[in-house]
Amino acid sequence: MATRTEPAQAPLPERRPELDAVRMLVVIGLVFFHSALVFAADDDFYVKNAETTEAIVIIAGFGVVWAMPLLFLISGLGAWHSLQRRGAWGFAGERLLRLGVPLVFATLVLNPLPQWLRLRSADADYHESYLGFLPRFYDVHLEPEEFPFLVQGQYFETGHLWFVVLLLAFSLMLVPFHRWLPRERVRRIGDRVAEATLRRRGVVFLPALAFAAICAFARLEEEYAGWHRWSYLLFFVAGFALAGDDRFRTVMRRDGGTAAWLGALLFAAAGPGFALADEPFTEMTVLATASRALFGAAGWCLVVAIPGLLDRRRLEQPRAAPNPTPTTRRRLYGYLAAAVLPLYVLHQPIVVAVAYFVIGWSAPIPVEYAVLVVIALILTLTAYELLVRRTRATRFLFGMRP
Repeated sequence: MATRTEPAQAPLPERRPELDAVRMLVVIGLVFFHSALVFAADDDFYVKNAETTEAIVIIAGFGVVWAMPLLFLISGLGAWHSLQRRGAWGFAGERLLRLGVPLVFATLVLNPLPQWLRLRSADADYHESYLGFLPRFYDVHLEPEEFPFLVQGQYFETGHLWFVVLLLAFSLMLVPFHRWLPRERVRRIGDRVAEATLRRRGVVFLPALAFAAICAFARLEEEYAGWHRWSYLLFFVAGFALAGDDRFRTVMRRDGGTAAWLGALLFAAAGPGFALADEPFTEMTVLATASRALFGAAGWCLVVAIPGLLDRRRLEQPRAAPNPTPTTRRRLYGYLAAAVLPLYVLHQPIVVAVAYFVIGWSAPIPVEYAVLVVIALILTLTAYELLVRRTRATRFLFGMRP
């Protein structure tokens, strides 16, 4: 009975709208990011413009270092609250429905298109029809050593849905730990860590050493937004742990400014190594290894800084009187908050399809990029509005609540 009454003894924190806003901005920002890869000189995107620039990688790098890690940390926060409400098996069922269903549907229905357009874009003599290509996409085999990306094939891919694959795997991995770990011992350890973090400034930066080590020695994986896949598990677990004790939130508010400066400096220090090394993601030279370590440490610092500073700003603002009438801003916010996962699922096939036609233009890169972003954004939002949110069946397929 004691475990059942824990939430009553420690009330759950209120919903954090600033984190919902970050999720929305990151997902919408992916349209800008993936559109930019069409023009990047050092990236193997599905379709490539004839004219490219190295500036894209430099500009995009600052988003890569914090954006997806922050999504995993926020997901870990949400997982903690969901487990408290639903219990282990209820949480597992909800995750399978909200993540597993759209993962399977989008992999089978949406993901073949970018691969088919890759082949058409790379070879002017490739004339195989889309329907003719589909059997080759679905020609798969199992590779357990690639866990959790078990299904592999020459043309098959989960593509941008790697985030959903990892998030589902991490969530399901929580279930046995939640059921069988000695909770009292875990709670005592968490209490000591939270107290030490609150009392001693700088303790919150110690996880940066773990991220530095993973990035340096396990190396980076370009197909997973530049981070090694198991780095994201640490961010997810960090979010799960942070949600369990409000003292961590206090520390992030207190040290957010320091974390922002430190993260920016570490990222700047990593830059020359990534620019000068031949294969900075994988080679084990001193320069490349040190640069990856700085990158990993910078990522943790920025993931601490952004929620901390946003939370501080929100608390410093004067509280307005409750307004029972929904405003346009609140309605828009609610609309986009519910759309995060569907927009994530939809955006990349649409970006690739639009880019396939845009790269044929003889226009400057800024013009092509602007047109690509605008059209892709409009089509992604339109597809969500007209093809996803209006029926129970499509809402279910894209992981939305009825």
